[in-house]
Amino acid sequence: MGLDLPRFYKACNPSKPLTVGQAEDQQYYIDFSSVRGNKIIQSLKRTIALISPDEPTCQLFTGHIGCGKSTELLRLKSELEQQDFHVVYFESSQDLDMADVDITDILLSVAGQVSESLEAIRIKIKPSYFANLFTEIVDFLQTPIELNAEAELSIGIGKITAKTKESPKLRRRLREYLEPRTSGILEAINTELLEPGTNQLKRQGKAGLVVIVDNLDRVDNRLLPSDRWQPEYLFIDRGDQLRKLNCHVVYTIPLGLIFSNDVEILKNRLGGGLPPTILPMVPVKERDGSECKEGMDLLRQMVMVRAFPNRTPAQQLELITEVFDTPKTLDRLCKVSGGHLRNLLGLMFGCLRQMDPPISRDCLEDVIRESRDYLTSSIDDEEWELLFQVVQQQRVKGDAEYTTLLRGMFVYEYRDRNGNWFAINPALEETQKFQTWLRYNNQ
Repeated sequence: MGLDLPRFYKACNPSKPLTVGQAEDQQYYIDFSSVRGNKIIQSLKRTIALISPDEPTCQLFTGHIGCGKSTELLRLKSELEQQDFHVVYFESSQDLDMADVDITDILLSVAGQVSESLEAIRIKIKPSYFANLFTEIVDFLQTPIELNAEAELSIGIGKITAKTKESPKLRRRLREYLEPRTSGILEAINTELLEPGTNQLKRQGKAGLVVIVDNLDRVDNRLLPSDRWQPEYLFIDRGDQLRKLNCHVVYTIPLGLIFSNDVEILKNRLGGGLPPTILPMVPVKERDGSECKEGMDLLRQMVMVRAFPNRTPAQQLELITEVFDTPKTLDRLCKVSGGHLRNLLGLMFGCLRQMDPPISRDCLEDVIRESRDYLTSSIDDEEWELLFQVVQQQRVKGDAEYTTLLRGMFVYEYRDRNGNWFAINPALEETQKFQTWLRYNNQ
């Protein structure tokens, strides 16, 4: 069977994470754990299912935006469900304004999502605390929100969230009201929702309740009036409250927090003594600059399985010229991506927007050039100096400037047997600025 173009286009969409529990997406999944340093999802799963199945756990997960975290978390969801856990996975960016997030926003978002998920399997819980709270909120905000006293918790939270998300002024007023009540809200979520919900799940034969809060790593790194950066405020200053939810929780957190001076406080307050689990890039080269053969093989497979999901890896490689003009064009695509999975698919998608397969080398180079120009337009001279230091030292220090390099996708993190190391985004290596620096420093 030849290349199914409509299916291939859909499979290369960089904005859609793979839902590994679904048969169609399962066939596209590539396990990169052998080149990423360890069994990352395995450790999250073992902590919940084997080490502490009956006691709540709170685990932190991080990595570059677009490196495959959502796909791995959806795989975790699927594997935990196979072990009879009820798993609530949700993208927090759907509920929250990432530029302006507070602790009560996250807690109410979790409550609403858990409530909605339980209602879908006919577990209906009516927490009296929230019925009273919603009535008080409507009175306090003095804005029309239609809330039926008999309405499900998820509907009430959804209506309030929708109303305040579209109005920063309303959101500020709501926070003024909720902030002094944070401890009461947390206690009510635990005693009136999570604990009775978990008990009913166990009566139905489930092993427990797991909440996976994805996309919290996208909260804006903005400075608050308190002179604290928003991620540090949420996950470090208020981390002990996020940890108190009485069920298994996995939070995604911004990668930059790993380089914060307060990383030990983060580990103890929110991680309960465990450091965040980091998902690194798929290596396209080793520390010494030589090609990482296994990483490149897996990236080629990631592209080709989307073209021919029903063929074996060996057969897929024989069909490369159905998708690219030569195998070297596929290699070029994999190398320039730096092992950043969404960037790899983004470049591929960019080519498909211009022509049908087989993709020509010229087409790929046009897309790479456009992507590189877009990336370099935001780098200032100071950041270039920091980039040159990363190239020389293969490490990132804990300064705020380096957080910018990571968040801007200018620098990628890799992992091998000797630990983590950092490299410049391969697309930037081809800029005139970098090549001039390289010639000067190699003399």
